[in-house]
Amino acid sequence: MAKESIFGRISTLVKANINSLLDSAEDPQKMLDQLVRDYTNNIADAESAIAETIGNLRLLERDHEEDVRAAKEWGNKALAASRKADELRAAGSIADADKFDSLAKIALQRQISEEREARAAEPQIAAQTEIVDKLKNGLNGMKDKLEQLKSKRSELLARAKVAEAQNKVQDAVKQINVLDPTSELGRFEDKIRRQEALAQGKAEIAASTLDAQFESLEDLGELTEVEARLAELKAGGSPKPQAALEAE
Repeated sequence: MAKESIFGRISTLVKANINSLLDSAEDPQKMLDQLVRDYTNNIADAESAIAETIGNLRLLERDHEEDVRAAKEWGNKALAASRKADELRAAGSIADADKFDSLAKIALQRQISEEREARAAEPQIAAQTEIVDKLKNGLNGMKDKLEQLKSKRSELLARAKVAEAQNKVQDAVKQINVLDPTSELGRFEDKIRRQEALAQGKAEIAASTLDAQFESLEDLGELTEVEARLAELKAGGSPKPQAALEAE
């Protein structure tokens, strides 16, 4: 029953669809670790069962070889006894000849018995040989699956490390963006522009005050004097000073 049980487990594990198991697992990493443990433990059990089965097979094979060898030896003894009986009978020793013929018959009976045992062991040997072959193939299949599992686990761990590193890089990039000096300069430049606009607005307000209006009148007076002197020049005279113009 133990051999049948391990054989069943080997068949189940060899036929297992690892990718499907991992796809349906909530935590592929835990599933991989569990599968690696299961395959490792069952491989150890399989190796023990195969060793025992091979040991039993070798015992059967040795017993079979001994039965075949014994059958051959008894056959040779029967032949030797029969020939001796023929020699004695030819020499006229009938009683001795009959004795050796009896020995030949006993030898033949022993030969038949050994051949019967050898034939009876052959189906068992064939069955055990088939079981050993299946167990070996199953064991090799489980070892291949175990290597696949270890490879997938290594791949998954590597991907997890890469993902972790990428996340760290992304977090670092976000922090760099927050402290980006160009963005700080942009904000500082915008602040200066607002201050310049504020100064311009204050200047326009100042220009509209009463003092500014009087200053514009003084400027108008200067322009009027210029126009008067220009008219004097046009008339052929010399430009009069401002005091003379005011006296007129």
